[in-house]
Amino acid sequence: MVTIKQMAEMLGTSTTTVSNVLHGKTGEVSPAMVEKVKKVLEEYDYIPNINARNLARNRSGIIGLAMKASRSKYENFIKDPFAGELTGAVEGRIRAKGYFTMLYISDDITEIINSVATWNVDGLILMGMLKEDGKLLKEKIKKPMVFVDCYFRDSSFNYVNVGLEDRKGCYEITKYLIGKGHRRIAYLADNCKGVDYERFKGYESALGEAGISWNKNDFIMMRPSGGDLSMVFEDVYRRIRDFTAFVCASDYYAANIMNYLNDRGVKIPEELSIVGFDDNIYSRMVRPALTTVHQDVSEKGRIAVEKLVKMIHKEDYEENHTMLPVHVVERDSVRDMGTR
Repeated sequence: MVTIKQMAEMLGTSTTTVSNVLHGKTGEVSPAMVEKVKKVLEEYDYIPNINARNLARNRSGIIGLAMKASRSKYENFIKDPFAGELTGAVEGRIRAKGYFTMLYISDDITEIINSVATWNVDGLILMGMLKEDGKLLKEKIKKPMVFVDCYFRDSSFNYVNVGLEDRKGCYEITKYLIGKGHRRIAYLADNCKGVDYERFKGYESALGEAGISWNKNDFIMMRPSGGDLSMVFEDVYRRIRDFTAFVCASDYYAANIMNYLNDRGVKIPEELSIVGFDDNIYSRMVRPALTTVHQDVSEKGRIAVEKLVKMIHKEDYEENHTMLPVHVVERDSVRDMGTR
């Protein structure tokens, strides 16, 4: 490949002039020379050496996106609509900012740390981390980092997080069910940590405010094994007569449960109302269409990247904790118990 020095020699000019044209700094270069340089660049299909440019700027030009995802739940985490949309939004914004993305997904925080530490990234966006994970990351990796949907309650370390009004969202949709006359309402999730804990607390708060008693059997803990959900849903099916409504911690589970129950002749919402959380593509594809809580996943990814880039450049990134708003989207999966 032709070099900047060789092009300068061909044109009888300096390497600085060629470099200035290459990077759009043409204010002190004559129009005639600009055209000559551009003609040579086009003739030789010149591709800038990005690694050399970044080395000169003392940065790698890489932003790492690391996700912690349970292998017991996902065979392929990116197949989840939330993970896919977030990854796409983050990658697109990182590229628009002139960086490259490196992605790593594991259920082992030590594996994540050991891997991302070798990348020489300029910064990290991290998802699915628990409090102890965040502490290790902050101790081991001295790079700017932004967490997504991570809630480290009573944390002893400072961190930047882009999250959601998860607790409020689940409070609002549980309150919505109560307003439709439901009082036997179950909460379904595969864990009670992080985001799912926040959503559970919103559900619990709405029940308490309405004077509805709650016990541990009303939390249906689903324990998937890889991509196999059949055993999980069999247990859910056995419990449907105990409740009039299910609050699912995600549209992913709500849609899968609806399909499973429909296949077994359970009429939704006549026999059981179901709501979800996320308002992703599943909520609009299932029938009846799913009542759920809306969140803007792409906006979450955009804000995370904006904050991280500002941190990398030592600019003001405003508040440490950004909580994006949510709202209930009413569709067809909830029965009004006051009507027949």
